[in-house]
Amino acid sequence: MHKKFKEDLKRIYILVSQNQRKLGDYYKLIEDNGYQNEKLQDYIDEFLDECELTHSKENTMAVLSRLINLRDEQFVQVISKNNASQKEIQKKRSLGYLWAKNFHLKAQEELLRTICEEKLLNEFYRELLKGIHQIGIVMSDWQYDWNEHIIDNINPSLKKEYGDNVIEFLEKNTLLELDEEKNIADRAYSVLVKVNEKYQVKTYAQFFKDDVRKVSFLLKELIKKLQKLEDNDTNQKDNYIYYFQTLDTAFCEVDRYKLLKRWQEVDRAWMSVTSPVQVGHPLEYYEDHYRKAVALEWDVRISNPKNLGANNTLKSINYMYKKMFDDIGKEKKNIYKRTKENLDRIQLYIGRPAFYYASEFNGLFSAQVVPNDEQVSKEEGKKIFAFADNILDIQKSKPFLKISRIVFGEEFLRKERELIFKKEELWHKVYEVSTIGHEFGHILWLDDDSEIVMNKSGVFKNIEEFKATTGGLVAFFMSENDETKEYVFYELIKRAIGLIAWRKTGEVEPYYCEGLIHLKALFDCGVLDFKDKVTINTNLEKYKKLKIWYLETYEKLAVHYLAKKDAGEFLELFTCKEDGDYLPRDGKVKDFVEYYWELHQKIGRDLDDETKKSDWV
Repeated sequence: MHKKFKEDLKRIYILVSQNQRKLGDYYKLIEDNGYQNEKLQDYIDEFLDECELTHSKENTMAVLSRLINLRDEQFVQVISKNNASQKEIQKKRSLGYLWAKNFHLKAQEELLRTICEEKLLNEFYRELLKGIHQIGIVMSDWQYDWNEHIIDNINPSLKKEYGDNVIEFLEKNTLLELDEEKNIADRAYSVLVKVNEKYQVKTYAQFFKDDVRKVSFLLKELIKKLQKLEDNDTNQKDNYIYYFQTLDTAFCEVDRYKLLKRWQEVDRAWMSVTSPVQVGHPLEYYEDHYRKAVALEWDVRISNPKNLGANNTLKSINYMYKKMFDDIGKEKKNIYKRTKENLDRIQLYIGRPAFYYASEFNGLFSAQVVPNDEQVSKEEGKKIFAFADNILDIQKSKPFLKISRIVFGEEFLRKERELIFKKEELWHKVYEVSTIGHEFGHILWLDDDSEIVMNKSGVFKNIEEFKATTGGLVAFFMSENDETKEYVFYELIKRAIGLIAWRKTGEVEPYYCEGLIHLKALFDCGVLDFKDKVTINTNLEKYKKLKIWYLETYEKLAVHYLAKKDAGEFLELFTCKEDGDYLPRDGKVKDFVEYYWELHQKIGRDLDDETKKSDWV
């Protein structure tokens, strides 16, 4: 890689970082009475008016969160407080998507203009970024239609007609995604359509004809331009071109039984692209809990030029996995072999999302391990993306909230803020354990067909996120570091409680369920207690008890995975459904969840008027 290319990457990384921090500064509209930004204030006020919301601090906080963090649970809660119908909530959620989309597209156009004006990278990469952006605009329009059809229309109809038996109905009527041998796939690249009161499967190319036609045209145009240029800096020209060709073929496929094969070829081609400029395509499913239609992801990720790694975490994961497998998995050597190969072949990219579109206007990743296709991973391995710098910037920019002071208390928050604002290097070490460790944890204990076999009740993801986080934790417990131990402990407590806020956000239900299982651990071990108010005990004895709980529970979970038992059996040990929501089985944990949820609805957007953020920044 030539020196200029490296310097240009640094410049782009600085530009992306500045944009993220500028975005975080927008919270000053409600935090700092002296902060003036009339253009932004008008933009916020016009949107509040469009949604028929008063110009209160609470409502402004909710829409700022929608704009800055790209998540809409707080926005949905302020709409719901006005007794809005489900149809009205869906309408305003859609307005929120369009509002955030238009704002971020404009910002990304300005970033792209700067890159071109300063002639950063080489011409090959500048054309690549311009092409990705044009496709992203189309994908972002398509996302609106995708969400309206699948999430707001088809899935509620299925729920209304078949209740808890939706998966059974889909399987019985061959409406799940099938491969060429008619085997059930673990995700979908198609949609259901109701014709004469009967459901039919349509490929994206059949149902979203105009969107696919536009994407295909732009992909072909991008390929033509790239073919005329050279990439002497990373030598990735052929890999990128083949990758875009496979994407075009996959999007345009009209045979439902060939979809999985087409998208497997996309993932194989993508694994060969090893540039620090990575493109993200439809890789994972989030919102669709029934057919698991893959989200319309589309983005560009830039690696941090400092080439940060995660060697300590990978080493501890390998040590833990081998030690535990020797105890419980001797008869499953094939699973150990394929997992070990995946760990050894990991491509790790630590950086920032630079350009993002479509489904990502509903929330960006903190990290990601992909592809999900286990057949492709068996052949090619996986990529892990970690956006540590972005997450730290977000944590620094978030306002101090009253609910945090009430629930966690000043001493707990002081420790957390000390890490975020004063100990950045140590924060990255904790992130490596909790987040990159989580992504490594996803890889463990899986066979080619584990998700399909274990997902009969449709809740595989609802234990998989707990498995991932706990894998990283258990690996840390077995190779403990005294410097980070206390902060990892605090991070676990904060995560478990914070995830309750996602109780009504369907696309992140697996993380909410993960939080419920963590809470069971924290209450069982006396770290948390609740009698009218929360008490948190973080002494060393509680920590030791918690370690034992996680080691024992994780071993049981690993045995569950090796036996490929239905995920619902494990989830039911900790949770049950009441009025459509998962709640803890343990009475005391349930009381706390209900308490926090009610508190979150009431004051979850209220600023802390007793603690000054300026004392930390």
